[in-house]
Amino acid sequence: MSKQLWDVEEVPPPTGTDGRQLTERGARTRERLLQAAETVFAALGYHDASIVKITDAADVAQGTFYLYFGSKQQIFDELVMDLNRRIRRAMSEYADTATTRADRERLGFQGYFRFAAEHPALYRVIRQAETVSPHILKEHYQRISRGYVTGLAEAMEAGDIATSDPEVLAWMLMGIGEIVGMRWILWGETDVVPDEVFDQMYLFVTRGMGTGPDR
Repeated sequence: MSKQLWDVEEVPPPTGTDGRQLTERGARTRERLLQAAETVFAALGYHDASIVKITDAADVAQGTFYLYFGSKQQIFDELVMDLNRRIRRAMSEYADTATTRADRERLGFQGYFRFAAEHPALYRVIRQAETVSPHILKEHYQRISRGYVTGLAEAMEAGDIATSDPEVLAWMLMGIGEIVGMRWILWGETDVVPDEVFDQMYLFVTRGMGTGPDR
């Protein structure tokens, strides 16, 4: 059975706008721009953000930006994909020690909620993609779902969880995690999902997978 809940692909070495592989220094500058973009887009929104504000936040010259990204749209799209890779990696790393599918779900949700608490821009940036870059929003969710569906199908075949449509189950579980995180991390009084909320959510999840108590 696959150990990972979500595929985490190898990321090719970053390149500049000229297509050439970046030096180590160039890769660090590109990463600094992405981190600045995460802050600026989350705080101001896509339309009020600007390349100048991103370069100011990254403490790099405005002209330097165009060595790494061709436009504000391009860095926004890459930021969504960068957040996507990082959240899948965080969830998979959390779930790596689990021995059952139910445990992997529990640890994967914990990894997701921890990442969301540490990166409040996640919800704000992803929500902006709905209007700014719909195809990137779709790709974001599909990348999460692909490995998820495979893992659930394997667990069903092994008899670890009840048999159902793995694609439907994957998208339902993704929805649960996103909305619970939004309510208690983004809009909550603290930046964590309370234990009692997590326990109720996990009970619902295990019942849905056929691994929890009947009632």
